[in-house]
Amino acid sequence: MTEAITSLYIHIPFCASKCFYCDFNSYVASESVRAQYVDDLVGELKELKRWYSPNHSAKPLQTIYIGGGTPTMLSAREFERIAMTIHETFERSADLEWTVEANPGTTTPEILRAMKEMGVNRVSIGTQTFNETLLLSIGRLHSPEQTRASVEQAFAAGIDRVSLDLMLGLPDQTLDDVDDALTQVLAAGVSHVSAYGLKVEENTPFFSWEKKGLLHLPDEDLQVAMYERVRERLLDAGFLHYEVSNYARPGAESRHNLTYWRNRPYFAAGAGAHGYTGKMRYENIRALGAYHEARLRSERPVENEYPVSRQEAMENEMMLGLRLAEGVSDRDFFARYQTSIEQVFKGVCERLLKLGLLTHRDGIWRVPEQHVEVANEIYAEFVGVHT
Repeated sequence: MTEAITSLYIHIPFCASKCFYCDFNSYVASESVRAQYVDDLVGELKELKRWYSPNHSAKPLQTIYIGGGTPTMLSAREFERIAMTIHETFERSADLEWTVEANPGTTTPEILRAMKEMGVNRVSIGTQTFNETLLLSIGRLHSPEQTRASVEQAFAAGIDRVSLDLMLGLPDQTLDDVDDALTQVLAAGVSHVSAYGLKVEENTPFFSWEKKGLLHLPDEDLQVAMYERVRERLLDAGFLHYEVSNYARPGAESRHNLTYWRNRPYFAAGAGAHGYTGKMRYENIRALGAYHEARLRSERPVENEYPVSRQEAMENEMMLGLRLAEGVSDRDFFARYQTSIEQVFKGVCERLLKLGLLTHRDGIWRVPEQHVEVANEIYAEFVGVHT
């Protein structure tokens, strides 16, 4: 039987400007373009269950995540339209986690109150750094003061679960910059922190500048020191390091993102959104014009989709699950695939255990904390084992 889909991702592809490192599907667009997009998105949301989960008994949504782009570029009225469509289309669990991403400088008391009234109970704010010079160097438009204001506005609206994003390894960033950011994050009283290392992606200004030798990034040792400083200070402050790049107060983990890391299915809507039915992965059309044309024809706005084989699903289970402190359970793996991890990945597991890059205790597979900085190489060992 197909696994029930109980998570929903919605993509809002609008920003006030394009950051120099960003390769996400986002655009600077007029109010009329944003309004048209909301019309198209509402129509897509109404069809998701019919398209992607017609053959299993309806189960309430456990998590909703509205990301971007910058969802808080929408007006309160536009957000209310999206939220009302969700309410009319989907059952929702009593303990639903509903997250909206926001950028400092785009939040207002009005839109945060509207979010709270419609059921949003978690906000993820793209802080990146509290150093104003660094913010300018990566193309961010906000100030440290606007980050603090966004957190305070969320709390004032009654949204008490707030996450802040930090970036590590930025051009000319120092360990003192990271320490200062952590001091301000802890002072803000938030319950979740994401700390991601900069990855230079193709088709971004940073990629072009790096090729020309114009991008001065911290060396590998300094980047490792930044990662370790984040971990040390957040653990000392009572946070749990529950995923490679994510920390939370006990009970404040991102349940929606755990859906991804546990390789569970989820609906996705919006231009460029990626969804997973448990049997099929799909990617929506990225370009706004083509997305609109597909919706005018009442078509699924899908650009790419492909079936996920049992072998690929098992590989994903290991690659994603090993990112988590909870690791991958023998019992859960067998329940999903009717075979054991050691049988499917025998040679890989034996080699990584011998090297000390993997542990297996009490039926749980984990990457040791001291090897997290090379974790991507460890995850890659599980790809294409039988090809």
